[in-house]
Amino acid sequence: MAETTTTAAPAAYDRVVDCGLRPSLCVARDVGALLRDSGLRPTRQRIALGRLLYAKGDRHVTAEILHEEAMRARVPVSLATVYNTLHQFTEVGLLRELAIDGSKTWFDTNVTDHHHFLVEDDNRLMDIPGAHIEVAALPDIPDGMEVARVDVVVRLRKKREA
Repeated sequence: MAETTTTAAPAAYDRVVDCGLRPSLCVARDVGALLRDSGLRPTRQRIALGRLLYAKGDRHVTAEILHEEAMRARVPVSLATVYNTLHQFTEVGLLRELAIDGSKTWFDTNVTDHHHFLVEDDNRLMDIPGAHIEVAALPDIPDGMEVARVDVVVRLRKKREA
């Protein structure tokens, strides 16, 4: 049986936890420093998109959702810029990318060890704390490879009446 390890949040994410608010709210207040600490240049567009991402706490967004929010907030960015920014944030550990069914890519502001419920009726994701799911065994890992993480998605739908 292969064991999994938990990937730690980036140091920049840890740094803002000390502000006395939920980490994601602290991030919203200091996105520029978070980006610098993560090795990203804090451009106006990255800061604006970061504030939109983190101001609402832990959440799941697609590029299309964030682009729509940016348009409503009068942040002039293209959908391509939103995609690029989300991928850059993911590469430095500020977001977690979730590919569900290969049809839609979600980005999660909660980068801690956890899993997800997918509510199929309204295509919505909800977090499940990592400690609430136990993976008993994994297949043998091919030579030269290691487990990066295990993502569990539990699909939900409204109960059907009998």
